[in-house]
Amino acid sequence: MSYNILHGATTKNDFNLDSIAGVIKKFDPDLVALQEVDFKTHRAKEYDLATELGVRTKMAPLFARAMYFDGGEYGEAILSKYSFVVTENMALPHLPTSEPRAALVTRVRTKNGNTIQFVGTHLDHLKVETDRIMQAEKLVNKLGDTEFATLLVGDLNAQPGSETMKILTQKFKYPEAEGTFKPTWPSDGPKICIDHILISPQEHWQVLDYTVYCNEYTSDHCAVIATLVYTP
Repeated sequence: MSYNILHGATTKNDFNLDSIAGVIKKFDPDLVALQEVDFKTHRAKEYDLATELGVRTKMAPLFARAMYFDGGEYGEAILSKYSFVVTENMALPHLPTSEPRAALVTRVRTKNGNTIQFVGTHLDHLKVETDRIMQAEKLVNKLGDTEFATLLVGDLNAQPGSETMKILTQKFKYPEAEGTFKPTWPSDGPKICIDHILISPQEHWQVLDYTVYCNEYTSDHCAVIATLVYTP
Protein backbone atom coordinates (compact mmCIF):
# COMPACT_ATOMS: atom_id res chain seq x y z
CA MET A 1 0.00 0.00 0.00
CA SER A 2 0.96 3.62 -0.61
CA TYR A 3 -0.86 6.30 1.37
CA ASN A 4 -0.26 10.02 1.78
CA ILE A 5 -1.76 10.65 5.22
CA LEU A 6 -1.88 14.47 5.23
CA HIS A 7 0.25 14.57 8.43
CA GLY A 8 -2.63 12.97 10.34
CA ALA A 9 -4.86 16.01 10.03
CA THR A 10 -7.74 14.61 7.91
CA THR A 11 -9.46 16.90 5.41
CA LYS A 12 -11.56 18.27 8.29
CA ASN A 13 -8.39 19.07 10.28
CA ASP A 14 -9.61 17.12 13.29
CA PHE A 15 -6.59 14.76 13.60
CA ASN A 16 -7.95 11.22 13.53
CA LEU A 17 -5.28 8.52 13.54
CA ASP A 18 -7.87 5.79 14.05
CA SER A 19 -9.39 6.72 10.70
CA ILE A 20 -6.02 6.34 8.97
CA ALA A 21 -5.42 3.03 10.72
CA GLY A 22 -8.88 1.92 9.66
CA VAL A 23 -8.07 2.44 5.98
CA ILE A 24 -4.88 0.41 6.38
CA LYS A 25 -6.57 -2.41 8.29
CA LYS A 26 -9.38 -2.57 5.73
CA PHE A 27 -6.88 -4.00 3.22
CA ASP A 28 -4.56 -5.78 5.69
CA PRO A 29 -1.37 -5.14 3.67
CA ASP A 30 2.02 -6.68 4.44
CA LEU A 31 3.86 -3.43 3.66
CA VAL A 32 2.73 0.19 3.70
CA ALA A 33 4.59 3.30 2.53
CA LEU A 34 3.26 6.47 4.19
CA GLN A 35 3.93 10.02 3.07
CA GLU A 36 3.50 13.33 4.89
CA VAL A 37 4.40 11.77 8.22
CA ASP A 38 5.12 13.96 11.25
CA PHE A 39 7.37 13.08 14.15
CA LYS A 40 6.56 15.05 17.30
CA THR A 41 5.61 18.28 15.51
CA HIS A 42 3.34 20.82 17.15
CA ARG A 43 0.68 20.41 14.45
CA ALA A 44 0.58 16.65 15.10
CA LYS A 45 0.15 17.19 18.84
CA GLU A 46 3.75 16.02 19.36
CA TYR A 47 2.83 12.47 18.37
CA ASP A 48 5.22 10.08 16.67
CA LEU A 49 2.77 9.23 13.88
CA ALA A 50 4.65 6.20 12.54
CA THR A 51 4.73 4.53 15.95
CA GLU A 52 1.12 5.45 16.73
CA LEU A 53 -0.05 3.92 13.45
CA GLY A 54 2.16 0.90 14.01
CA VAL A 55 0.46 0.28 17.36
CA ARG A 56 -2.99 0.71 15.82
CA THR A 57 -2.30 -1.64 12.91
CA LYS A 58 -0.03 -4.09 14.77
CA MET A 59 2.76 -3.52 12.25
CA ALA A 60 6.42 -2.64 12.75
CA PRO A 61 6.94 1.12 12.14
CA LEU A 62 9.94 2.94 10.71
CA PHE A 63 10.28 6.70 10.18
CA ALA A 64 12.75 8.61 7.99
CA ARG A 65 13.25 12.34 8.35
CA ALA A 66 13.24 14.47 5.21
CA MET A 67 13.53 17.74 7.18
CA TYR A 68 13.12 19.35 10.57
CA PHE A 69 9.74 21.05 10.86
CA ASP A 70 7.44 22.71 13.39
CA GLY A 71 9.33 21.65 16.49
CA GLY A 72 9.84 18.09 15.25
CA GLU A 73 10.50 16.23 12.00
CA TYR A 74 8.67 15.51 8.76
CA GLY A 75 9.19 12.74 6.23
CA GLU A 76 8.28 9.20 5.23
CA ALA A 77 7.34 6.05 7.10
CA ILE A 78 6.97 2.36 6.41
CA LEU A 79 4.79 -0.12 8.27
CA SER A 80 5.66 -3.79 7.89
CA LYS A 81 4.40 -7.18 9.00
CA TYR A 82 7.95 -8.44 8.49
CA SER A 83 11.16 -7.63 10.32
CA PHE A 84 13.42 -5.07 8.71
CA VAL A 85 16.82 -6.57 7.85
CA VAL A 86 18.29 -3.43 6.22
CA THR A 87 17.14 0.20 6.39
CA GLU A 88 18.48 3.43 4.92
CA ASN A 89 17.24 7.00 4.87
CA MET A 90 18.35 8.21 1.43
CA ALA A 91 18.38 12.00 1.01
CA LEU A 92 17.22 13.06 -2.45
CA PRO A 93 18.64 16.04 -4.38
CA HIS A 94 16.75 19.32 -4.51
CA LEU A 95 17.31 22.95 -5.39
CA PRO A 96 18.42 25.17 -2.49
CA THR A 97 15.03 26.89 -2.48
CA SER A 98 13.02 23.65 -2.51
CA GLU A 99 11.71 21.41 0.25
CA PRO A 100 14.04 18.51 1.17
CA ARG A 101 12.88 15.04 0.16
CA ALA A 102 13.94 11.52 1.10
CA ALA A 103 13.47 7.87 0.19
CA LEU A 104 13.13 5.27 2.93
CA VAL A 105 14.87 2.14 1.64
CA THR A 106 14.16 -1.12 3.47
CA ARG A 107 14.71 -4.80 2.95
CA VAL A 108 12.45 -7.36 4.56
CA ARG A 109 12.49 -11.14 4.69
CA THR A 110 9.14 -12.70 3.87
CA LYS A 111 7.64 -15.78 5.48
CA ASN A 112 8.90 -17.79 2.50
CA GLY A 113 12.46 -16.68 3.21
CA ASN A 114 12.77 -14.27 0.30
CA THR A 115 14.42 -10.89 0.80
CA ILE A 116 12.74 -8.06 -1.09
CA GLN A 117 13.41 -4.35 -1.16
CA PHE A 118 10.59 -1.94 -0.34
CA VAL A 119 11.19 1.77 -0.95
CA GLY A 120 8.81 4.51 0.14
CA THR A 121 9.23 8.06 -1.10
CA HIS A 122 7.53 11.40 -1.68
CA LEU A 123 8.92 13.42 -4.58
CA ASP A 124 8.82 17.19 -5.00
CA HIS A 125 5.40 18.76 -5.47
CA LEU A 126 6.21 21.87 -7.53
CA LYS A 127 4.72 22.26 -10.99
CA VAL A 128 8.15 22.48 -12.64
CA GLU A 129 9.76 19.03 -12.75
CA THR A 130 13.35 20.10 -12.04
CA ASP A 131 13.60 18.59 -8.57
CA ARG A 132 11.54 15.50 -9.42
CA ILE A 133 13.80 14.73 -12.37
CA MET A 134 16.91 14.92 -10.17
CA GLN A 135 15.21 12.76 -7.56
CA ALA A 136 14.08 10.18 -10.12
CA GLU A 137 17.59 9.98 -11.56
CA LYS A 138 19.08 9.29 -8.14
CA LEU A 139 16.54 6.56 -7.42
CA VAL A 140 17.31 4.87 -10.74
CA ASN A 141 21.07 5.23 -10.33
CA LYS A 142 21.13 3.96 -6.75
CA LEU A 143 18.41 1.30 -6.84
CA GLY A 144 17.78 0.43 -10.47
CA ASP A 145 20.34 -2.37 -10.70
CA THR A 146 20.11 -3.85 -7.22
CA GLU A 147 20.23 -7.62 -6.82
CA PHE A 148 16.97 -7.50 -4.84
CA ALA A 149 13.47 -7.50 -6.26
CA THR A 150 12.19 -4.02 -5.50
CA LEU A 151 8.91 -2.18 -4.98
CA LEU A 152 9.15 1.60 -5.39
CA VAL A 153 6.09 3.08 -3.74
CA GLY A 154 4.78 6.52 -2.93
CA ASP A 155 3.37 9.90 -3.78
CA LEU A 156 5.60 10.69 -6.73
CA ASN A 157 3.76 13.90 -7.66
CA ALA A 158 4.19 12.81 -11.27
CA GLN A 159 1.64 11.67 -13.79
CA PRO A 160 2.12 8.82 -16.27
CA GLY A 161 3.93 10.14 -19.33
CA SER A 162 5.77 12.87 -17.42
CA GLU A 163 9.55 13.15 -17.74
CA THR A 164 9.87 12.00 -14.12
CA MET A 165 7.95 8.81 -14.78
CA LYS A 166 9.82 8.17 -18.03
CA ILE A 167 13.06 8.19 -16.02
CA LEU A 168 11.73 5.95 -13.26
CA THR A 169 10.20 3.42 -15.65
CA GLN A 170 13.57 2.80 -17.26
CA LYS A 171 14.08 0.42 -14.32
CA PHE A 172 10.81 0.34 -12.34
CA LYS A 173 7.74 -0.77 -14.25
CA TYR A 174 4.03 -0.20 -13.88
CA PRO A 175 2.10 -3.30 -12.77
CA GLU A 176 0.12 -4.64 -15.69
CA ALA A 177 -3.31 -4.55 -14.12
CA GLU A 178 -6.65 -2.82 -14.42
CA GLY A 179 -6.61 0.27 -12.20
CA THR A 180 -2.89 1.04 -12.52
CA PHE A 181 -3.53 4.46 -14.03
CA LYS A 182 -6.66 5.43 -12.13
CA PRO A 183 -6.60 8.96 -10.66
CA THR A 184 -5.47 9.16 -7.02
CA TRP A 185 -5.86 12.87 -6.19
CA PRO A 186 -7.87 14.65 -4.83
CA SER A 187 -9.75 12.04 -2.83
CA ASP A 188 -13.12 13.80 -3.12
CA GLY A 189 -13.07 13.60 -6.92
CA PRO A 190 -9.81 12.17 -8.26
CA LYS A 191 -8.49 13.83 -11.42
CA ILE A 192 -4.80 12.91 -11.67
CA CYS A 193 -2.70 9.80 -11.01
CA ILE A 194 0.30 10.77 -8.88
CA ASP A 195 0.49 7.94 -6.31
CA HIS A 196 2.17 4.80 -7.62
CA ILE A 197 3.40 1.29 -6.92
CA LEU A 198 6.22 0.31 -9.30
CA ILE A 199 7.91 -3.10 -9.58
CA SER A 200 11.36 -4.37 -10.53
CA PRO A 201 12.30 -6.63 -12.19
CA GLN A 202 8.94 -7.00 -13.85
CA GLU A 203 9.31 -10.70 -14.67
CA HIS A 204 9.57 -11.66 -11.00
CA TRP A 205 6.26 -10.10 -9.96
CA GLN A 206 2.81 -11.48 -10.69
CA VAL A 207 0.11 -8.84 -10.26
CA LEU A 208 -3.15 -10.20 -8.89
CA ASP A 209 -4.91 -6.90 -8.18
CA TYR A 210 -4.38 -3.13 -8.21
CA THR A 211 -6.85 -0.97 -6.30
CA VAL A 212 -7.28 2.76 -5.75
CA TYR A 213 -9.31 3.44 -2.61
CA CYS A 214 -10.57 6.94 -1.83
CA ASN A 215 -11.74 8.13 1.57
CA GLU A 216 -12.38 11.85 1.22
CA TYR A 217 -12.34 12.40 4.99
CA THR A 218 -9.14 10.63 6.03
CA SER A 219 -6.79 12.24 3.48
CA ASP A 220 -6.76 14.35 0.35
CA HIS A 221 -5.02 11.42 -1.41
CA CYS A 222 -6.46 8.03 -2.26
CA ALA A 223 -4.65 4.93 -1.07
CA VAL A 224 -3.13 2.63 -3.67
CA ILE A 225 -3.02 -1.12 -2.98
CA ALA A 226 -1.40 -3.85 -5.07
CA THR A 227 -1.63 -7.59 -4.46
CA LEU A 228 1.59 -9.12 -5.77
CA VAL A 229 3.24 -12.52 -5.84
CA TYR A 230 7.03 -12.61 -5.94
CA THR A 231 8.74 -15.54 -7.65
CA PRO A 232 12.57 -15.68 -7.46
